[in-house]
Amino acid sequence: MNVQFKKGVLEICVLALLDRQDRYGYELVQKISTEIAISEGSVYPLLRRLTKEGYFTTYLQESSEGPSRKYYKLTNRGREYLHELIDEWKEFTSGVNKLIKEGVNND
Repeated sequence: MNVQFKKGVLEICVLALLDRQDRYGYELVQKISTEIAISEGSVYPLLRRLTKEGYFTTYLQESSEGPSRKYYKLTNRGREYLHELIDEWKEFTSGVNKLIKEGVNND
């Protein structure tokens, strides 16, 4: 898949996954990787930036499988931002789909 496509949708994917439940970084990478081929290194800078912008809070939780894990929790501000992105995504994909349908020869 085109790298620029992935960069553009990674933010909305992370926010959407955190809307339902708190998750730690590696868990997010694993979940997203089931649908989109991404590298671990692309998620962590995004998590730091979105936390700094107030869309997430973080907390540590003990793990039976090793050191404590840093969990990310969506804030109310993050949830509002997610809904804005979803609205923009729907409008954007609708327009792109119309243009593809109009431009691609479906013979």
